[in-house]
Amino acid sequence: MLFPTTDFAIFFGIVFLGNWLIRPYKTAWKVFILAASYVFYSWWDWRFVFLLAASTALTTAGGILIDRSRTDRARRAYLTATVVCELGLLGWFKYYGFFSVSVDNALGKLGIHGTPLPLLAITLPVGISFFTFMGLSYVIDVYRRRLDRAPAIDVAVFVAFFPHLVAGPIVRGSDLLPQIFRAERRDPRTVELPEAAYLIFAGLFKKVVISSYVSSAIVNPVYNAPGVHSAPEILLATYGYAVQIYCDFSGYTDIAIGCALLLGFRFPQNFNAPYTARSLQDFWRRWHITLSMWLRDYLYIPLGGNRGSKASMYRNIMLTMLLGGLWHGAAWTFVIWGGIHGLAQCTGHYKRSRRESLGLPAQPEGRFSIAWQRFATFQVVCFGWIFFRANSFNDATTLISRLFTTWGQAAPLVRFPVVAAIVGALAMQYLPRNFAWRMQQLFAQMRLVTKGAVLAAALLVITTLGPPGVAPFIYYRF
Repeated sequence: MLFPTTDFAIFFGIVFLGNWLIRPYKTAWKVFILAASYVFYSWWDWRFVFLLAASTALTTAGGILIDRSRTDRARRAYLTATVVCELGLLGWFKYYGFFSVSVDNALGKLGIHGTPLPLLAITLPVGISFFTFMGLSYVIDVYRRRLDRAPAIDVAVFVAFFPHLVAGPIVRGSDLLPQIFRAERRDPRTVELPEAAYLIFAGLFKKVVISSYVSSAIVNPVYNAPGVHSAPEILLATYGYAVQIYCDFSGYTDIAIGCALLLGFRFPQNFNAPYTARSLQDFWRRWHITLSMWLRDYLYIPLGGNRGSKASMYRNIMLTMLLGGLWHGAAWTFVIWGGIHGLAQCTGHYKRSRRESLGLPAQPEGRFSIAWQRFATFQVVCFGWIFFRANSFNDATTLISRLFTTWGQAAPLVRFPVVAAIVGALAMQYLPRNFAWRMQQLFAQMRLVTKGAVLAAALLVITTLGPPGVAPFIYYRF
């Protein structure tokens, strides 16, 4: 079920009313929200609710077994078994086809035809990467004794809660489980309506208007036929994809956070003006923040983090980013994308350590230096997006080659409205930090009738400027 649809509007209206009417009845409310979340997930394909249930059962059982174990050895064994089972489900549905094709190709190059692994067409369930990572964070935190084991129904609601279910943000148990446990205490009069309305309508505008327009006007035509477009078109399409994926993904999480607020829950922030970053490390503090923090706490630090030698730290960064790239998709282009970010982060760490050894600030300051850092970082990020968006490695290399060799050719797709949309979307990253807060305060001071008129006008603008029908969010396939 897509957020910007009539189906979801009707669904959410029913859930909103039921949520607050049943809220005082603790168990009944949890059953209601859990049932609503499974209805939401089954809208795409009802058969995969069994996968969601299986992942939830593994998470719940793992937490119980770890919590009840009396020895560290038993705790580690149950943690290992739970992680292997969770990742096994993820690996089968998401990576089996990629692995079998890679093995077949590798054997073919060695002159060995036929693979021991059958080539199967396995449908990728929506949101499996997100709810798997949430389940893993819960059992790992229980193992680390940073989180108390929760009742089974609370864990089920935590994993399946529909606003975050299919594309994040990746909410941890320490963030959401206490809110679920105390849900009946929340007063509907304390709901942050101005903030929720701002997030939902801003998210809809970013997804329905900006992302859809840039995608159809420049990104899809160029990336679906990389061998026939000129360098200016490829460059603009690459910048356009940077805008498209930001507006698409941040738009989804804005709507998710806003819907959760209307239901009385607060999710963590997931984006913070990522294209204003001054380094790749800074970029990952601003882009998909909940994934960045997950990779740091559950992968980078357990690998050793920045402890030990510089070489060890660089190895840990590269492994984290390569696996982070593979998390995004079962293709070598995603691995290369992760490698680009890992290499850029290692380079940044090396440069900062060199400057500090000379007694200089970690990064040069001053307007020109800061502007240059932001410009250079954005170019590296956009270079990585070529591999992320390209349909294959060959398509990516074709685009990069033509980016440097076809500057004299015609560029009919480079039109003022497209350039204006891309530049305008990037410029919005530099709005004052308190801009959203000021808009919310202005909305809060309006009378009820005025609020309704403003929301109706905003919805009219979005539906008028947006295309007929809405494509699925990009991160649905991750």
